[in-house]
Amino acid sequence: MTLTNADITELTALRRLLHQHPEVSGQEQGTAGRITDALLGHSPDRLLTGLGGHGVAAVYQGRDHGPTILFRCELDALPITEQGDLPHRSTVPGTGHLCGHDGHMTVLLALARLLSRQRPARGRVVLLFQPAEETGAGAEAVLSDPDFETISPNYAFALHNMPGLPLGHVGLIPGPVNCASRGMAVTLTGKSAHASEPENGRSPMHTLAHLMPALTALSHGTPQDHDFTLATITHAQMGAPAFGIAPGDATLYVTLRTLTDGGMQGLCDAATTLVMDTATAQGLMTEITYHDIFAHCENHPEATLILRRALDTLHMPHDGRGLPMRASEDFGRFGHRAKAAMLFLGAGTSHAALHNPDYDFPDDLIPIGARIFHQVARDMLG
Repeated sequence: MTLTNADITELTALRRLLHQHPEVSGQEQGTAGRITDALLGHSPDRLLTGLGGHGVAAVYQGRDHGPTILFRCELDALPITEQGDLPHRSTVPGTGHLCGHDGHMTVLLALARLLSRQRPARGRVVLLFQPAEETGAGAEAVLSDPDFETISPNYAFALHNMPGLPLGHVGLIPGPVNCASRGMAVTLTGKSAHASEPENGRSPMHTLAHLMPALTALSHGTPQDHDFTLATITHAQMGAPAFGIAPGDATLYVTLRTLTDGGMQGLCDAATTLVMDTATAQGLMTEITYHDIFAHCENHPEATLILRRALDTLHMPHDGRGLPMRASEDFGRFGHRAKAAMLFLGAGTSHAALHNPDYDFPDDLIPIGARIFHQVARDMLG
């Protein structure tokens, strides 16, 4: 069973509608409503809403007993202004689907069409539309929701489009595929002074100037190395935008990455020691908090083999190029509850990168992604 030309036309229009109405993490009410309305037209045996916030799950039940397979996508967009002149560009100022979550949602809606026409012979298929992936909070919220226990899967699968890979080529390996990461927010507090008398205050200038390259220097290796670390300065602010005041406070954001969760504590400890020692030497008060915490994403060997067999059946090329990714993905938390694996679907070698202001999901990937997931469902559940 395959999607018809009419299906693909309708799904493409829906993907572009979702693209026009992006919502950031935790605010996906409208997106969840559109997804719910679309799913109701494809007759799921059960439809759950409000999972972990605005999450939606559709259940397709087989006749006989069998495993539960979950396919997951993301609802949220990014707080980035879209650029370009696409006819379906974002209508929401400062917000855009610039990671392809609109396309990932549409892949699962395509799968819902196929499942509504022919249920699995056994077991269950769960299509999960997860909120708040971009902040790392959504997966944990869904997994902690009591309603999730009623659909708890044995296997979980996901895909992410990947610019840089040839269109339709699949990246897939067992083991770590996305790095652990977290945002470290540093607040430095001294004492402001008149700009003509800076000696009467305690400026964070020297500390801030030292910390930016020093924290960056904690980076080491590549994701192919087990001890890979990366520290990226993402934001810095000092004092007020005025010429008469020597600053008394500063804020610094740095994103810390390691290949696996096991390496994160060591990197956090090194960064904390560096910040505290530098600030203390300058007589500054310091506060450190952590945000956007992502566990690393690891492909289970059995789940990876299931995906490989489906790709081979479909004669789709796949290898491990570009993996593990430095980027993070909160799908990794599903791997703590099920045998999980994520594949990376090529968006084109010259396609705009993820999170770029001119990125747009390639519509050609909609039927390709649906075909892969449908093959997995058929292989496992008949």
